[in-house]
Amino acid sequence: MNSIQNYVMWLLGVGALGTEIYAVVDATRYRPEAYRAADKRTKNFWLLVLVVAALVGFVLVRSVLSIFGVLAFVAAAVYLADVRPALRAISGRGGGSGRQGPYGPW
Repeated sequence: MNSIQNYVMWLLGVGALGTEIYAVVDATRYRPEAYRAADKRTKNFWLLVLVVAALVGFVLVRSVLSIFGVLAFVAAAVYLADVRPALRAISGRGGGSGRQGPYGPW
């Protein structure tokens, strides 16, 4: 039973680490002006938060449910759920091909 729990914790840790790394890579794709235009913190702020979160996630991959592991995942989740959609809307990357017709995207 203990080995199954360890395996599940490891899978959760790897999943959280993947999410944190994805958030870091995604945050590098947008220009610093997009962060200001979206009325979010600066690009450097988010990169610092997300890199620290990814490092903490890497160190705590086997104990993802510790307080620091949860905080690292929450930082990535906040970026992906709040900041990223605002950046995509500002950059014109959201909603399909980006071509706009008189009645919306086409």
